[in-house]
Amino acid sequence: MPHAQYRLHVRRAGDAAAVAGALAETLPAYAHVFPADRDAPILVKPNLNANMNALTGNTTDLRLLVALLAWLREAGYRNVTVGEGTNSGFYRNRIGVIERLRVDRAAALFGYAALDLNHAPGVPVAFANGVMAEVARPAMEAALVINLPKLKTHFEAGMSVCLKNLMGCLVGQENKKKTHQSLAANIVNLNLALRPALHIVDALVAMEGLGPTRGTPVRLDTLVFGENPFLIDLACARLAGFPATRVRPLVEARQRGLATPAMDAFLDRLDLPLAAGRPLAPPVAGPLATFIHSPRRQKYFLAVRNTRFFTWLAGTDWFGALLFKTGLRQDVFCREEMQLTGLTLDRAACDDCGACRRFCPAGLDPAAVAATGDRTHCLECLYCFLICPRSALVFHGEPGFLAEQLRQYDTLVRRLDAAGKTGKRT
Repeated sequence: MPHAQYRLHVRRAGDAAAVAGALAETLPAYAHVFPADRDAPILVKPNLNANMNALTGNTTDLRLLVALLAWLREAGYRNVTVGEGTNSGFYRNRIGVIERLRVDRAAALFGYAALDLNHAPGVPVAFANGVMAEVARPAMEAALVINLPKLKTHFEAGMSVCLKNLMGCLVGQENKKKTHQSLAANIVNLNLALRPALHIVDALVAMEGLGPTRGTPVRLDTLVFGENPFLIDLACARLAGFPATRVRPLVEARQRGLATPAMDAFLDRLDLPLAAGRPLAPPVAGPLATFIHSPRRQKYFLAVRNTRFFTWLAGTDWFGALLFKTGLRQDVFCREEMQLTGLTLDRAACDDCGACRRFCPAGLDPAAVAATGDRTHCLECLYCFLICPRSALVFHGEPGFLAEQLRQYDTLVRRLDAAGKTGKRT
């Protein structure tokens, strides 16, 4: 769906091969954003909000990331970094989300690096009310930033797509805290400072309900390409059936004249369908979280949350569990790493439905890998294990942090392949 002024493409992609095909078909339309110098630094910015993988609807799909990195390598780009600064709780607990989600292994497949932007040197950027925050220098100085946000509902921002995803470019917990002093305004400020030239929205498995971490995965099999993050977020709101008036960064962008009536008119002409065939469920938090995170009261909560005592208290296991139970915290910060010793195939359970092949980011036949035990080219992302509707792939080892994902999402994720094949949505 291209346009000379507002360039936007919406592509359907139901499996790993289709994702690669969608990129091969669409990226030539954006050739003008790519540097001529094949040694110019390119930063790929996924959404790695937590250690819940993409099939929960929480993080950027490795099928998209691998396909993009393969395209960049084929195009001859040599200086590519996958960079993300995951959220404050994981940073504070020294949990390596990049490693847990196997993003580092995906980058290494192509000789590229993965970088935790929380620990990068910073460049000061102006936030609201005279506040200065540091943005990771690799993001600010890249010749091209490619933004790979996840489409999901978000209990604070309304929706998280292109605009919200750039918060991961802030350095460390202290700078991320500054965003919340005026959340919508500072998200817009961050986008104006960074200005990624290309956005590819991952709506392969989106999230509805209480996002960004405690919602419900919904298979949309959709990718959205474009250059203008305000236009793309408006488009994604329509695809999700979510009122743009409830997306706080878009409301702020309207007030500044960045999300314009001309964009609305352009999207009216496109007449975008609901990607799920219905509106996505909105993020409805519990009464306590709703009360505290109201924009009118949040500054008072932040004044308490940012004290040394509360920071220490929030780092204790018992208080963290209480915050999660009350809905004031979305994540569980498990310190135990996963130890995978192998996957085996339960041949009696396997009906050769092909789900594991369709969802494998590395393009492997996971059943064959499990049968031979040769994981040389396997990312160990466990998409195959998690998606199998008959649980025919058997995990061996210590689940560690994965146990929490299985507790919350095991049944929901195993339904996703059936949803895609029947045309129904979970």
